[in-house]
Amino acid sequence: MAIGIGGSNAAAELAKLKDMTGGVEPIQPAEYAARVARAQALMKQHGLDAIYIESGTNLLYFTGVAWRRSERLAGALIPASGPLHYIVPAFERGTFTGMLQIPGDMHCWDEDADPYRLLASVIEQAGCANGTLGFDESAPYFMYEGIRERAAGLRIKSAAPVTSGCRLRKSAAELALMQRANDMTLRVHQAAAAILRDGIGTDEVLDFIDAAHRAVGARRGSTFCIVLFGPDTAFPHGVKTPKRLERNDMVLIDTGCQLHDYHSDITRTYVFGEASARQRDVWAHEKRAQAVAFERVRAGIEAQEGDRAVRDYLATAGYGPGYALPGVPHRTGHGIGLDIHEGPYLVGGDRTVLDEGMCFSIEPMLCVPNEFGIRHEDHAYITADGPRWFTQPAKSIDDPFALG
Repeated sequence: MAIGIGGSNAAAELAKLKDMTGGVEPIQPAEYAARVARAQALMKQHGLDAIYIESGTNLLYFTGVAWRRSERLAGALIPASGPLHYIVPAFERGTFTGMLQIPGDMHCWDEDADPYRLLASVIEQAGCANGTLGFDESAPYFMYEGIRERAAGLRIKSAAPVTSGCRLRKSAAELALMQRANDMTLRVHQAAAAILRDGIGTDEVLDFIDAAHRAVGARRGSTFCIVLFGPDTAFPHGVKTPKRLERNDMVLIDTGCQLHDYHSDITRTYVFGEASARQRDVWAHEKRAQAVAFERVRAGIEAQEGDRAVRDYLATAGYGPGYALPGVPHRTGHGIGLDIHEGPYLVGGDRTVLDEGMCFSIEPMLCVPNEFGIRHEDHAYITADGPRWFTQPAKSIDDPFALG
C-alpha cells in the first residue's frame, strides 16, 4: 500500500484538521477601487464609453457584491469616467447595499417596472446614450436584447476586453487567497486518502471531503467533488452510479473549495493496494506530461503552447495523437480565480499571451478506456522568473503526498 493511503478512519482524520484560514484577508476596498480605475483605463483604450456588469463574478470582481444571477436585472454601469451606477430591484436594495465595496448612485426598479428602460435612462444620464457600451459577456442573451431594444442610439459590444483584461492577471492579494485555498484542499486530500478501506463507497468519501473542507475553514464545504474508483477513473468528470472500493483499484479524487470567493482545485490519483506495472507506467507518463507543461509555460508565450508541449511528448510515448485514446481527452488546463474555470486556457487555439499574475491548472489527464484514468492536477501562476506551483505535484505512485 502506498504511504498515506488507508489505515485510518473519518473520525480520527476530522479530529486532526484545524481551521487554516487565519492571517489571510478578503479583498479590501482600495483594491476594488483600483480595479474600477483599471477598467476605466481599458475602456478608453478600447473605445467604450461605459460597461454594464450583470450579477455574477464580474460584478463581484469590480464591486464586491456576491449576487446570485436570476431573471431580475441587477448590476452596475461603470462609465469610462465618473461614478458607478447600480441598477437593483427595489426590494433588494438593503441587501445589495450591504455588500457594496465601491460607492455609486443607486437606481431601483419595482416588480411591475421595466428594468431595461431604467438602465437605458441611466446610460443617458451618464452621457453615453449615443456612445458605445461594453455589455457583460457572461450575461444572458435576453438581457442584451432588453437593453438593445430600449436604447436605439447605443452601440453595444462585448465587455470582455475590459473584464478579462482586468481579471486575467491576479494581484498579490488574490494569489494569497488562492494559495491558502489550495493549501486547504491539499490537506483535505491527504485526509481523504487516509480513510480509504476495502468496500468504502464513493458517496461516503464525498461526504467526508465536504466535512473536511468545512473543518479546515471552507464555510461552504466542497465547491465540487469527484470521487472515482477502478475503471470509472477513465471518465474525466465521473459516472452516475456510486461504486465501492476494491483492492488494487485506481482512485481519482478531484475537489476544491472557496476562500473569500476564490477557488482551489486539485486532483490526486493513486492506487489502493499494490500498483501493477501497467499502472506505474501510465502514472509516470502522466507525471512527466504535467511537468512538461509546467516547464513550457512562462510570460511571453501563448497559452496553447502548454497543451502542444504535452501532446508532443505523449505522442513520443505512444499516446494519442491529439485527442485519440489512450491519451489526453481534454485540454491541459484552465484559468482559475473567482470562477472555477476562466481564462486563460491551455488548449490549442488559445492565443492568450501569458503574463505575470496569470493562474491556471496543469492537468493533462491520461485515459485508458476500460482500464483506468490518471489525472495529476495542480495550479500554477506566472512570475517574472517563470511559473510557480501553488501546490507541489504528487511525488510518486508509492508516496503521492510526500509523507515518507
